[in-house]
Amino acid sequence: MALFIKPIPILEDNYAWFLRDPVTGACGIVDPAEEAPIIAAIAAYGGRLDRIFLTHHHADHIAAADVLRARYGALVIGAAADAHRLPPLDIAVKDGDNVALGAADAVVIDTPGHTRGHVSYFFPATPALFCGDTLFSMGCGRLFEGTADEMFHSLRRIAALPDDTLICCGHEYTLSNARFAMHVDPANVAVAERMHAVQALRARDMPTLPVTLGEERRTNPFLRACDARALATLRQEKDVFR
Repeated sequence: MALFIKPIPILEDNYAWFLRDPVTGACGIVDPAEEAPIIAAIAAYGGRLDRIFLTHHHADHIAAADVLRARYGALVIGAAADAHRLPPLDIAVKDGDNVALGAADAVVIDTPGHTRGHVSYFFPATPALFCGDTLFSMGCGRLFEGTADEMFHSLRRIAALPDDTLICCGHEYTLSNARFAMHVDPANVAVAERMHAVQALRARDMPTLPVTLGEERRTNPFLRACDARALATLRQEKDVFR
């Protein structure tokens, strides 16, 4: 059975993600960085917290993990390679590991590029991918620590997942990313259609996520980059795009 999934707006433009396994009622949070809205979501959607999934070490993805662990007794999951700069891990994972949320299993995928220790969590039965700051809707993360080669490889791994995979990323960047996609791919009808849909959602203060991987294949210039050099050029241009 598919996970129950809800984005939780936190901080300025982040999302934490609330997950509930419908079989067992087990609940999880991905990338919690602000306590109050997450506690409110837990109360509204399940009343418990069993797992905390961390994608990478940046403070806007981990700041509330210790507080939530202490409050609910949840186990914190994160990359073994990044354990030295994450909250203390109860479950340290590496590429290819399986981690459970009740009866729902996730596969850990190494997705460096934004940071070197970045991981993503893929729940194939839903299917849904929690990819932090690696892939955004119509964009990708800045290369703070990793290389264009690493990001390209990470995006290729994501692109190999099923088209109906729900992409659950860490920020509401879709509108600005859509403007850039229109700039670099102005003849793409799918990009224009996505732009209009995103504008309508944001005008109502609605999230643009999750989005299917199939939609991203059609509209995300970084997923459509032919090689690491092309991706690097796009990323450099996006970094200064206004």
